[in-house]
Amino acid sequence: MSTPLLICDDSKMARKQVARSLPPEWEVDITFATNGLEAVEAIRAGQGEMVFLDLTMPEMDGYQVLETVQQENLKSVIIVISGDIQPDALERVTGLGALDFIQKPINADKLQDTLRRFGLI
Repeated sequence: MSTPLLICDDSKMARKQVARSLPPEWEVDITFATNGLEAVEAIRAGQGEMVFLDLTMPEMDGYQVLETVQQENLKSVIIVISGDIQPDALERVTGLGALDFIQKPINADKLQDTLRRFGLI
């Protein structure tokens, strides 16, 4: 059975890079979102049981997405992928329920190691 996977980033190149970095054996049904509002709608629609989320986006940023998911008790495992990997950002996103924080540009080995470490693949 495929896992509904949401990749949310305002950069088309970054979305493609994350998709290409996924383990080939992982059965996922990918949905893309270009901003936080689209991401929340997709999560509410069941398209984001697993989410890779950027922080800096128009409309609604990644922090606001995490807050909304937490407030609405939405079922979603979220890993933040961002270039803003300052210690306070890491602490803030994990405090808002993110599972982990991976730095951009995405490294396929790091992504796959993270997925294995948390038992997601």
